[in-house]
Formats: sequence, C-alpha cells, structure tokens
Amino acid sequence: MRSCLIIQTAFTGDVILATAVAEKLHTAFPGMPIDFLVRKGNEGLLEHHPYIREVLVWNKREHKTKHLIATARSVRSRKYELVVNLQRFAGSGFISAYSGARYRSGFDKNPLAITYTDRHRHVIGDGRHECERNQQLIARWTDDQPALPRLYPNDSDFAAIRRFTERPFVCIAPGSVWFTKTWPAAQWIKLIQLLLHREPELRVFLLGAPGEHTLAESIRLSSESGQVHNLAGELSFLESAALMSKAGMNYVNDSAPLHLASAMNAPVTAVFCSTVPEFGFGPLSTRQRVIQTSRQLSCRPCGIHGFRACPKGHFQCATTIDPQELL
Repeated sequence: MRSCLIIQTAFTGDVILATAVAEKLHTAFPGMPIDFLVRKGNEGLLEHHPYIREVLVWNKREHKTKHLIATARSVRSRKYELVVNLQRFAGSGFISAYSGARYRSGFDKNPLAITYTDRHRHVIGDGRHECERNQQLIARWTDDQPALPRLYPNDSDFAAIRRFTERPFVCIAPGSVWFTKTWPAAQWIKLIQLLLHREPELRVFLLGAPGEHTLAESIRLSSESGQVHNLAGELSFLESAALMSKAGMNYVNDSAPLHLASAMNAPVTAVFCSTVPEFGFGPLSTRQRVIQTSRQLSCRPCGIHGFRACPKGHFQCATTIDPQELL
C-alpha cells in the first residue's frame, strides 16, 4: 500500500478511538505514510504521533462549504492509494469520493457510500466496540482484530504536569457535550467528599474543556476543600492524557476523557447515565469499571448521543447512581 488517509471529523472521543486504525495499519504496512483528517480543534490530539505523517484540518466552524472544497482539493493533490472514512456524513463522503484514491473504504450509512470501493455495515447496539466497527474498514488489508487506541504525550507534556504528581491524586472529568450523559454536579461533589474522607491528603484534579471551566469551578467551590483543583481548560489534550496516566483513578462520564484514559491505558471509572456501554464506547483500559443505574428504566437508553435535557423530566438514570458505588 503506497499511502493512506484516515478521515474522522467528528468529536474528540471519536478521533481518539480512530487512532486504533492508524496503529493497525502501521503494523500491517510499517513503511506506509499515514495521514489523518480531523475537524479544527482536534489536531492537538495527534501531535507527536509516531505513525502519523501529517494531520490535515477541515475548519467546519467558519465558511464550512468553502473549507470543505479546499480540503477535498488538498486531499486529492496528495494522491492517496487508500482512504478510510470513519465518518458517516456527506462532507466526509465528498472528500473521500473526490480523493481519487484507488481504494475508498467507509460505512454504508454515509450518503455517498455508493462511491466507496469497500462498504461496510455500521450497527450500534450489538455489543461491539467502536474500535471493532472501525476495524471492519481495514480488515481486508489487515485482519479482524482491532488494535487499541493510543496517544503519545511527549517529554514536555509530562514535564508540564509533573508538579501535580508529587502526591497521590485522582482526576475527575465532570462534563460532557450532552446533558443526559453528564452525572450531576451534586453527585460529583458527594464523591469528592467521600474520597477525601477516606484519604484526607488525596488531591483531586478537575479536568475538562475550556467551556467546562465554570462547571468544574462550581464543583471545586462546593467541595469546600483546598485539596480540589480546577484544571479545566488549563491543560492541552496531551497534557491531560499525561496527567490521567499518572492518576490513582480517573472518574469520567461517557465522554472524551473516557477515551483519553483508554488511549493511555490509565485506570478509569466510567459513569454511564442515559447511554449504555453496549453502544460500543466503553473503556478499554486494563483497570476499568463501568457504573450505571441498577434501576430498570424503560426509557434507558434514550438516545445514542444524549439530549440537552431528560426527555422524561426525571433524569433517574443519573440521580439513582449512588456515589458510594464509585469507590
């Protein structure tokens, strides 16, 4: 295989899981140049990656169509032999179709799937992990066994977080893009109080995107402890990954930090509220736990991605999870 482009222009967690495809292709074709196309904002995830030659960026936030055309032309000029499109929307389908690649592999749900040379079914809910679904797209050239996702913080990333690792600590990532994927702040506060009661000298670092700084700050203030520190928006993706790899435990929602933990094989406890692990986005770390309500709720799961508010108004999939269960 002469060269390859992997396309994943969805959310941060999706890009992290897509690194498993790069790992697998590198194993099968050690000398093959592998490039990666992401949406603007996610390029920092792939810094220092030893198997990715170049990260291409599609700016979806401004002049989306104009930038789509420019991105498609840039892709075509590189004359890839293989394009693996993990995204299921028309924009990525257009880039793949226009690429001129000899092989174009993607999922049948893409509106432009008819242009692929290799089409594969995309099924959510059958228990397969996302990495297994993605592996279908390259099994023809490798095998059926997916690799694990991986990120590669470098020495400067680890140096940036060294001052936080001098004493035992845990990380908590309390936010999510979706409300119904987010365990309530009051529950996180209770968990912090339990952790500090059990181990008074433990430090707790709150992680998240810049937009989650306010949420994390409210949790820090309500915890009423100097042991709790708000780092949301303060660290890069790879610095966060480096910190999580050193934590005694990482407590997360069904969101991107869960996949950061998987990519670093960091210990993780994942809280699933409105979604379920059977969708295929559960943790992959050696040391991992999934926590979800024991209530038999007819409304759960209510959607693949979650909602801005609980459709039933009670949010029992989250509020019935006892913080004690996470210890």
